[in-house]
Amino acid sequence: MPLKGARDGHTFIDTAFAQGALATFAEQEVVQPHLRVEDCLEAFQKLAQYYLEKTAVEVIAVTGSNGKTTTKDMIQAVLSEKYKTYKTQGNYNNEIGMPYTVLHMPDDTEKIVLEMGMDRLGDIDLLSKIAKPKIALVTLIGESHLEFFGTREKIAEGKLGIKAGLRPDGELIVPADKIINKYLPTDTKITRFGPDEDIFVTKLIEHKDQLSFTTNFLDEEMTIPVPGKFNATNAMLAAYVGTLLDVDEVKIKHALSHVALTRNRTEWKKASNGADILSDVYNANPTAMRLILETFQALPKNAGGRKLTVLADMLELGEQAPGLHAGIAAAIDFSKMDHVYLYGDLMKYLRAELPEDKVSYFTDLNELTEAIQNTLQPQDQLLLKGSNSMKLGTIVEELQN
Repeated sequence: MPLKGARDGHTFIDTAFAQGALATFAEQEVVQPHLRVEDCLEAFQKLAQYYLEKTAVEVIAVTGSNGKTTTKDMIQAVLSEKYKTYKTQGNYNNEIGMPYTVLHMPDDTEKIVLEMGMDRLGDIDLLSKIAKPKIALVTLIGESHLEFFGTREKIAEGKLGIKAGLRPDGELIVPADKIINKYLPTDTKITRFGPDEDIFVTKLIEHKDQLSFTTNFLDEEMTIPVPGKFNATNAMLAAYVGTLLDVDEVKIKHALSHVALTRNRTEWKKASNGADILSDVYNANPTAMRLILETFQALPKNAGGRKLTVLADMLELGEQAPGLHAGIAAAIDFSKMDHVYLYGDLMKYLRAELPEDKVSYFTDLNELTEAIQNTLQPQDQLLLKGSNSMKLGTIVEELQN
């Protein structure tokens, strides 16, 4: 499939055939066996759409500013208890990655869980029309990509594009957030989640590396092997999808208790000296940063240990970035947090809001890494949170080695 990106994929056709390709799509005449099309990307998407229609695989579509990958993983785990289930691999969730996922699903797939991401208005509309989901789910409307959309309302409009291809007999699952109301369809079954809504968490018990919860629609108490009360919501959504598709409640409980999440999501790790590391370094926005700080601060300290936090820039927030970074100060409780390490140009705005003796500020990753290595003690707990491009994952690796 010779797609055009930084380079034109047509220049690699000879190489592809040398490596065993038998035919190709092409937008121009080539000597190899080919199917001539006007637009290879559009043809790629239509091929994926046709394949889904031909196989009659039922689609569960997931989007949202936070939690979509974790929720996707949990839904796949739950549905796998009863069905042959495939899911988006990694972050293959855009106009190229989603068709790629569809065309790589095993022949015996019965359900597919597709994550849908966006960079601009209309992206998710397109993906939904390709996938034609039976169930469409929006996890949360946050500040991701605020730089490109300008307001949360525009983000909501983009995310609600997931309704565009929803089957007439389908169901739309959305948060109880008034910002989405104007974008909701009037001819579709809608389930809202949140306190006292259609579905909600009724009890939550948090531990360091797991949490247990009950809901208003399940009899069983569920336990998941990941921290963060926000993950209880993600797991609740997965459980609800399971009930819609007739997965037994006991099997839902089993699936969630053994769920394996995509790498670099929220997880506890051990430093080489024994210190506890809560790594959440894949992406960051203000909502996600506040939630993980709340989770981290709620946990008891280790005996004789400290709570330390590394926060790095949250990117793609546009003109609102300074104020949104400064606003994180309200989420930091120094009665529970011993010291905060800030990294990146934008974190200077948060630095200005914090007590000088409780914060260290860095613009160089190596200097930050060295400072953490020099201070981290075996009894300490360390949280790291920032956008993926800030490379906090390298600090985690250094501390583990």
